[in-house]
Amino acid sequence: MTDLYKIFTKYPVISTDSRRVVPGSIFFALRGASFDGNRYAADALAQGAVYAVVDDPAVAVSDKYRVVDDVLATLQHLAMYHRRALGIPILAITGSNGKTTTKELVARVLAKRYCVSVTQGNLNNHIGVPLTLLSMKPDTEFGIVEMGASSCGEIELLCNIAQPDFGLITNIGRAHLEGFGGPEGVKRGKGELYDYLAAHHGVAFYLTESPELSDMVRERPALQTVPYTTEGTAQMKSRLVGDYNRYNMAAAVAVGRYFDVDMHDIEQAVAGYEPDNHRSQRMETARNTLILDCYNANPSSMRAAIENFAQEITPRTKAVILGDMLELGRYASDEHLAVLQLLAECRIREIYLVGANFVSAAEATGLHAFPDREALVAYLNEHPLHDRMILIKGSHGIGLDKIVDFL
Repeated sequence: MTDLYKIFTKYPVISTDSRRVVPGSIFFALRGASFDGNRYAADALAQGAVYAVVDDPAVAVSDKYRVVDDVLATLQHLAMYHRRALGIPILAITGSNGKTTTKELVARVLAKRYCVSVTQGNLNNHIGVPLTLLSMKPDTEFGIVEMGASSCGEIELLCNIAQPDFGLITNIGRAHLEGFGGPEGVKRGKGELYDYLAAHHGVAFYLTESPELSDMVRERPALQTVPYTTEGTAQMKSRLVGDYNRYNMAAAVAVGRYFDVDMHDIEQAVAGYEPDNHRSQRMETARNTLILDCYNANPSSMRAAIENFAQEITPRTKAVILGDMLELGRYASDEHLAVLQLLAECRIREIYLVGANFVSAAEATGLHAFPDREALVAYLNEHPLHDRMILIKGSHGIGLDKIVDFL
């Protein structure tokens, strides 16, 4: 590892996709269920990579190859080595909902005082976290690492790689129920961040208004904590859509104040954050007002989005376009039926549903239900919507972000 790290310090850019090789980078030939990066190592070198890390000795035909036992494990260990070499404070953020928005807000707040490096996009898994760490430069003063998980054990792995000094769980919701095995599994899996911090003398920021997080903190008496509330966030300026974003803002305030960022700078950073990537994003088209929250969806975030939408004041007719919530397993039927019940309680009448789960839930209701996005688009072409305020919410796999041009 020492030799490889010396190479990395000279060429501190990592490529993992031979189609997008950065000249002067090190190519890691990762394997997947349907691909083997070893087969593309030569292409990566031809496109400008200076070295290729492979775990198939047969492809190593020159001194430009570094043969290891397992490329993924090597990538992870290199990231751990780099993290220790940097010696900077690292904050890990996870949760069922809001972790990306919280990450972005916290990053902007801390950037008012520190040189911050933060997870880009959705690089929050067993590959993304190492890449995030390896992207941190020698002048980085503070690292923020988003951690995603869909089953127990994953957060523990990511903590062992990133070795966070601080942690924040945004909330415990009904997300990835299939992988976690149910709500208790979600609590156990996300709690692995608290477990790591408790065992390594780390500090956890936690929302006292959350009964689940409060219980989890009490269950770990060795855990050092910084409690915070949403008090005062209602008066803060923000471009985020949805009252539920006050929790994300409160987290950013708590972290900023702990690390001595001036309150005026905190407010300025929060107010200046422009949501994108279809998260809590308001958009005006030529015909309608859209509230785009379709990067992902689970029962908790779906409920929050619908309840907030019901409270929106607008002269326009309200409509919702909802896509299936994925990865719910045996909970899928009940959770999709619960959404339809919530819509009725909120008196939202114009409803368009997309995906097999919603089609099944909507049987005999008379609601517009479509098996997929293409069927919805065909309907919208024949029946265009005008003068509506439209909430668009669904799991990323349904692809509702691609219907914006038809609204």
